[in-house]
Amino acid sequence: MRLSRFTAYASSLLLAAACTLTGVTAAHADSGDDRAAAPAYVALGDSYSSGVGAGSYDGGSGNCKRSTRAFPALWAAANSPSSFSFTACSGARTGDVVANQLGPLNSGTGLVSVSVGGNDAGFSDVMMTCVLQSESNCVSRVNQAKGYVDSTLPGQLDKVYSAIKGKAPSARVVVLGYPRFYKLGGSCLAGLTEGERRAINGAADHLNTATAKRAADHGFTFGDVTSTFSGHEICSGDAWLHSVNWGNIGESYHPTAAGQSGGYLPVFRGAAS
Repeated sequence: MRLSRFTAYASSLLLAAACTLTGVTAAHADSGDDRAAAPAYVALGDSYSSGVGAGSYDGGSGNCKRSTRAFPALWAAANSPSSFSFTACSGARTGDVVANQLGPLNSGTGLVSVSVGGNDAGFSDVMMTCVLQSESNCVSRVNQAKGYVDSTLPGQLDKVYSAIKGKAPSARVVVLGYPRFYKLGGSCLAGLTEGERRAINGAADHLNTATAKRAADHGFTFGDVTSTFSGHEICSGDAWLHSVNWGNIGESYHPTAAGQSGGYLPVFRGAAS
């Protein structure tokens, strides 16, 4: 009788231990299931997405100059998406994105980033006009670019956004804007006039407003980087943007590595979550 009781007691202890271990194992399994990989991510757009100005370019990307320090690569490295396709390219316009960058998109794509529109509006030419010509010519060229943003760019953006939606209907799409270039009343003692700097900043705001409207109309999220770059514009003393660089003209007016990690990445990270 006493042996029978001991056997029953021992059995109950073993059973309890087995249940406990099974529970622990199940808890770990559930926890592992909860930590699913980040969604398949595709990064589209122009030089502000490819990372021109940040250095550390992927040699295989050629003239597209995709940087390992660009915000898409930084986000992917930190979040380990199930797949990462980086097709953003320096100099890309809206038509280039549609024609050359959408290949990786499919019904399984969960996240897309895109910055585009500045090249369509001719901002590179705007900056060269302002650097090389008079203030009146600069302001006139800025106004011409703003006119394009009002009349033509919305339709071009619609084509890009509709194409993305058509190929990746379930994806969360984050449209990134552009920073203001200059801190007004800042530390620059030479170069552009305050009137030129103010006009250029106004054009960036104008482009961002138009882009945000088109993004919202397509159900996309707009990532406004003006606040994260505030205090880090050209003439701020701690610029996250290259000023004109005659030795490497292509990097002029593009974010530095700090601009990608401190200006773009936090905005994208917040919008992507």
